[in-house]
Parts: sequence; C-alpha cells; structure tokens
Amino acid sequence: MAMTYKDAGVDIHAKSAILDAAKADIARSHNPSVLKGIGHFGGLFALDTAGIENPVLVASADGVGTKVDVAAMVGNYATIGRDLVHHCINDILCCGAKPLFFLDYVAAAHLQSETLAQILKGLSAACAEHDTPLIGGETAEMPGVYVKGKCDLVGTIVGVVDRSRILDGSRIQPGDLLIGLPASGLHTNGYTLARKVLFNRFKPTDAPDELGGCSVADELLKVHRCYEKQIRPILADDGLTGLAHITGGGILNNTARILPDGLALHVDFAAWTRPPVFDLIQKLGPVPEEDMRQTFNLGIGMIVVVRPDAADRTIDVLADENGTPVRIGSVTKA
Repeated sequence: MAMTYKDAGVDIHAKSAILDAAKADIARSHNPSVLKGIGHFGGLFALDTAGIENPVLVASADGVGTKVDVAAMVGNYATIGRDLVHHCINDILCCGAKPLFFLDYVAAAHLQSETLAQILKGLSAACAEHDTPLIGGETAEMPGVYVKGKCDLVGTIVGVVDRSRILDGSRIQPGDLLIGLPASGLHTNGYTLARKVLFNRFKPTDAPDELGGCSVADELLKVHRCYEKQIRPILADDGLTGLAHITGGGILNNTARILPDGLALHVDFAAWTRPPVFDLIQKLGPVPEEDMRQTFNLGIGMIVVVRPDAADRTIDVLADENGTPVRIGSVTKA
C-alpha cells in the first residue's frame, strides 16, 4: 500500500493554505525596505543607514517558553505572537538598537489551521505596530519530535545602532540609580513554576479573589509589554548608562549582566507593590523568596540605569498610562 507524506503525518497542502491566508496580515507589517514578499527562499531587506554614521547590526533570538502550554489549555493563541515580538524588541533595545526586521519559527507535531492563524495574526500585528517587518520564517510539522496538541514558537530579530550609541553597560559606575518600569504580568518567563503551582489548585477558567476577577488563564496570557516606544526618547540622553530586560533569572541576574567588573547591585524589593499574581504563586507554592526573585520579574519588566542627576527627568519622560517608573535601587562597589 502506498504511503504519502500526509499519511506519515505532514500535510504540506494544508500548511500552504494557512500561510497563503496569512499573507495579507504579514504584508501589513512591511515597509518600503522590504524588497520581496513572503514565499521566496529568503527575506530581502534594504538597509537604510541614513543618520547613522557607523551602523552596527544587533541580533537576538528567543521564544515564549511554556506560555504556549497555557494558550493550548484554553485554545487562545492570540497573544503569544505579540509576546514573542515584544520580548525580542526589548532584548535588542537594551543595546540601544532600533528593530529592522523579524523572523519567526512555529513548530508542532501537527499544525492546526486556527492555531497557526492566531499566532501569525499576533506576530504580524505586533510587527506592524513597531515598524518591524515580518520578512520570513519557518513553519514545521514534526510528529515524533513534538507532543500532540502542543507547539513551539521562536523568533529572531535584527536591529541597528550607531556604534557611538551602543549601550553595553560600560559607562555604569557606583552611585548610578536603578529605575524600574512596570511589567504587565509574568511576561514570558517562569511559566513552568507558575503552571505547576496555579494549576495544581485552579482550573484555567477559575477567577480567584486574589486576581480581582481575572481568570488564571487570562492573567497568565497577559501580553508581554514592549518598552521600545517608551524608552526611545531617552536613548540619546547622556544620563542613561544601561538597560536590562528582566526575563529568566529575575531582576538581580539580568541587571548584573550589564555591570562592569567590580560593581554590584543594591535592590530594594519593598520599593514597589508586586502584582497579586506573584503573591498568589508564592503563597500557594509555597515558593521561597529566593526562588521568586530568581524566577520572576515580580512586576518590574525593564531596569533603566541612570546617573543620579538624570533620575528625575528620566522618570518624567518614562511615565505613561502603564504606571509611574519607580526608583528601586542603586549601583555600588562590589
């Protein structure tokens, strides 16, 4: 009896139909620098370096981790595409870079049409909002590698910064202050622990009093904030000495990544009010405070390091509808 690729578990025609349907959404993320649409063997992007004397490309790749499992539990993949784009933009922002374009990788044992459509729509919308064209990627069906009903989502971003404006933390010195920008929730880290604790007690649709009427699933699927538009106005300020995106490893480990040798951090973890979801996780675990600090952002999604005399003006510029930035600590000698 003949055996086809579809019989083996991979339906090429179905995948092509999904991608064709998504092309209009993807095209809306494009700008004049994109020279070739989706479907060619590579995405073509014309690099415009006007106003940049010595351009340096900045690249990063990341995923949304087991947040995809929460999306699978409730059949809602509308947010995780946005999460991925925002996470990657934040990462290169920490180098002072402006995003240029984005590539995605979606893989599963079997790609369901509605699942892939929701993911691509979220990716495309976030890319369009932040002028970061989605110029290509890969969708892969690999039965035997991935678990049925689950998927994986990864992205690669490329940006550009003038060599003279690279942020690498080398200018940080003792006395610099740490300003924390509010997070929208867990963002895209700590989900293995959060799911273990919360779903041992609640169903995804449960809305415990501690979450103020929000369901557990909706809380965990809150979109990872993008800080690019908020921070862009201060990138040219000489008072800015570093940026740290608070992802896996928490506030201390991520901020330490940009510190020069011989320096340390003093963080006042009582300086801000943690969102209720973190208190709920810690109480139900129970999770030790050290683990909470190493696993979660605890309500601070980005750290801005500034000279003391730049703190007030930086806070004024960064304040927006998401909340007032808060001074959470300082840089000290080790």
